[in-house]
Amino acid sequence: MREPGIPYPRLPLPSLGDEDDPAAFLAWLGEAIPMVGHLGIEAMQRDGDVLEWRLGLSPSLNDKGTGFGGSLAAQTTLLGWCWTTLWLRRHGFQRDVVVAKAEQRFLAPVTGDYRLVCTPEADKGAARLAERLSQGGKGRIALVQRLWCDETLCLEARGDYAVLPAG
Repeated sequence: MREPGIPYPRLPLPSLGDEDDPAAFLAWLGEAIPMVGHLGIEAMQRDGDVLEWRLGLSPSLNDKGTGFGGSLAAQTTLLGWCWTTLWLRRHGFQRDVVVAKAEQRFLAPVTGDYRLVCTPEADKGAARLAERLSQGGKGRIALVQRLWCDETLCLEARGDYAVLPAG
């Protein structure tokens, strides 16, 4: 069992420009953040600036038999944290990421297994993050997460993620 206040060891960086192995990253994430093992993440894939998780609904059921809003909100927030962390790692940075602001709009009930997709809110969001990190050692990016149940958009979330200075 992990002790509160003790940071979990960082995962070694991939070679500059390379991606993390999705299974290895998810395994590390489940150890670093114990609740991850209870979220129902079945697969993760990254394609450019798009990060996607496939999730089973069962761990996130509410009393009505649909997706529990609190669990779904936690998943969207964590997905944005992962997007930012993986982007940093691809660019050779071992930095801490924190969520500065998160909000969700629930649009339809989640009635089956689903996918969460995370992208930068602005077309040049990742480029601006890279520029900020090169100038001052810290940065911020706005990300959008969308939850799809088949072809139905059930949840749209937005989060601002801060990259803390090295040190």
